[in-house]
Amino acid sequence: MMCRLDHLDSSSTQKLLMKTGLILIVIGHLNFITGALVHGTVLRHIANPRDTISVQYAVSNVITAISAMLTIFCGIAAIVLSRYVARKCLKWAVLSLSVSSVLLSLFCVAGLAVAIVVTFANKGRTLLALCQFDVGSTQPVYQCPFDPTRVYSSALVLWGISFLMDTIEIIYSIRCFLITGVLLNMKLCCRGTRKKKVSLQFAIAERTEACEGRDLLRVDRTEAVWL
Repeated sequence: MMCRLDHLDSSSTQKLLMKTGLILIVIGHLNFITGALVHGTVLRHIANPRDTISVQYAVSNVITAISAMLTIFCGIAAIVLSRYVARKCLKWAVLSLSVSSVLLSLFCVAGLAVAIVVTFANKGRTLLALCQFDVGSTQPVYQCPFDPTRVYSSALVLWGISFLMDTIEIIYSIRCFLITGVLLNMKLCCRGTRKKKVSLQFAIAERTEACEGRDLLRVDRTEAVWL
């Protein structure tokens, strides 16, 4: 992809950078809203500092919110850079923000994957840690201060949406990194360039040898005519 971006002119690079920045801002806002919904509909009911899994849920949600804010900042910086391409400090700022966004989004994806797998594995019992299991009734039920079915379904749906948003953040943050690398003249596909240079040198050498061979034939023919 880096080699493809090398062939873009300055105006195309600016447009691509602006579009990428807008997408990062939109995705960051959507991911932040999703994290807020997770906190409001799920985590505020199951928050328990003594429960390790509950703490893992909370930490994962906080990292997701921070990642969303960092993605928004990266998008804003990318849009500003598209207007002021000559500013080298802006280029390095966008490069640093895009790398940080990729790394933090990877942590979010890992945390959300663990949360979803753990919740599926124990069939939502970790979400019902604060509930009391009533065995005295004809059908054993959970006595909870909230609707357990709603919390379970809401948690899985919102975590799935947040997982998707974090994946998109990673893709477009990498794209922003590559575009900024082109503006900074970073050579990330040197192997292909070297192959092209070597093949070009061989072609020039073969053409030179062919021309020299033709010259020698002409000289031999001329000498033969004179003789």
